[in-house]
Amino acid sequence: VPCWGHTPRSSPLFQCDVVIKYVCVCVFQCDIVMNLSAADRCAFVKATPDCSMEDSFINYLKMAFCLLPPNLTPLTITLCVTIDWLKVYLCVYSLCSFCPNLSAISSSLRLTHNVAGVTFLALGNGAPDVFSATVAFSRPHTAGLAIGALFGAGIFVTTVVAGSVSLVKPFTVASRPFLRDVIFYMAAVFWTFIILYRGTISLGETLGYLGLYVVYVVTVIVSAYIYSQQKHSATRSSVQSSTHAPGDTHSSVCVCACIDSEYRPLLPYCESTSSILLNSLNPVDCRTWRRKTWRWRTVKILKMPLEVLLLLTVPVVDPDKEDRNWRRPLNCLHLVTAPLVCVLTFSSGEYGLYLIEGQFPVWALTLLFGLFLSAIVFLTTSNDQPPAYHLVFSLLGFVVSAMWISAAASEVVSILHMLGVVLSLSNNLLGLTLLAWGNSIGDCFSDITIARQGYPRMALSACFGGIIFNMLIGVGIGCLIQMFNNEPVVTLEPEGLLTWVLAGSLGLSLAFSFILVPLRCFHLGRAYGIFLLLFYAVFLLVALLTEFGFIHI
Repeated sequence: VPCWGHTPRSSPLFQCDVVIKYVCVCVFQCDIVMNLSAADRCAFVKATPDCSMEDSFINYLKMAFCLLPPNLTPLTITLCVTIDWLKVYLCVYSLCSFCPNLSAISSSLRLTHNVAGVTFLALGNGAPDVFSATVAFSRPHTAGLAIGALFGAGIFVTTVVAGSVSLVKPFTVASRPFLRDVIFYMAAVFWTFIILYRGTISLGETLGYLGLYVVYVVTVIVSAYIYSQQKHSATRSSVQSSTHAPGDTHSSVCVCACIDSEYRPLLPYCESTSSILLNSLNPVDCRTWRRKTWRWRTVKILKMPLEVLLLLTVPVVDPDKEDRNWRRPLNCLHLVTAPLVCVLTFSSGEYGLYLIEGQFPVWALTLLFGLFLSAIVFLTTSNDQPPAYHLVFSLLGFVVSAMWISAAASEVVSILHMLGVVLSLSNNLLGLTLLAWGNSIGDCFSDITIARQGYPRMALSACFGGIIFNMLIGVGIGCLIQMFNNEPVVTLEPEGLLTWVLAGSLGLSLAFSFILVPLRCFHLGRAYGIFLLLFYAVFLLVALLTEFGFIHI
């Protein structure tokens, strides 16, 4: 039986993957399901490995073609978009817990905003991108698509996300950290461009990706240490040269004492453990509820299940509060629920449902371990005073928030992939738009949220630190995994002209930032944000024209 392949735009029935002794082994592509009759689509989706969504909790393709009638395809798309927005809400509210824990970790480790942005926040934001790149690199013929997705996400973050941060909170960027991040990212992009042009990558070059990120992090830490030492010496010299007035100090102490005594309760009040738990799980402030409109109340009721879910699973350590947000019964409950969330959300619950020796599930062992830790903490702590190891809860909250964000972003990517199949979008266009947008949702919401909370410098550092992490760690680990499968040299296959358009556009956007921001005295205002958004719009137009053949060489 003859076997043949065509370009993705010609909608093939199958593509030839391997030829062994004149027998062609064909692998069906999932995007041809819309070319089949409505009666055959469900059986095709079930029988085709390319249609299996192993990285998602729900197989949205089976839901679209098997659970709902074919004449309800618009309803399927609407339903999936609704689920998509629920995942986005989950991602947003995870970040509400993510930011205080990040601040607590940074203050405990005495990290500056720039260091925290390129390490902890980059790790949380980059989980979906690195995971997607690793999966794509596990198959040689999809490595070029993974590179294209990383380039597309990089353009999106450096233009749309950075532009949104400038629009939300105009500020003056730190000059040296900004130039450092842009130079390192330009080096990573140029290195990837050279490897794509050659078409192969060796073990030394793969380790070079990981080594370059280590050098980047070390550079950030060393520069932050030098800056803190200079600032400390300057502050000490200014204090020695200044004089204090004793009367002013006494008056300020008296004012503070009066304020403290005014708001101090007349009678001692000890809140019970059960009331602390109930109040901690209540996402509604009664005073706020009474003065809000009915529209706000309706939206609040819709968001309340997600808020309660996050309150139950994510511990939050707030360094701005006197008790650092210590809630003894709720934090003890977090020791049970947080490890369960990590086990059941990692790799779509594959490891959580694994049976130890075929009998005892991993999630049950995690539950028993959490109950043991919870009992110890409950018996050795009090409701009034946080323990000395309270910082551990911020680390746990950081990990759980990152897992929620990663799981939500992975589901969003799966839903967008389903929409691409239903709407018959090509792989190039899917990687450029839907996949890049889906992978960058975490970056977008986290950085904008941090900017609104008054930390635009951390958000901008996360913009560059996250994409540097995604490209260097994603490509490096992905190629290492493929090399472990007896592939000493990995072959990269660029997806035609569009890959070079992606690489050139990303390099051009970085060049603009490297030139225009210093010319503006490192002030990022709304005009610069609008310029970045317009740049992305022009890039997207050129990419679409290239994809559909209007621009060609």
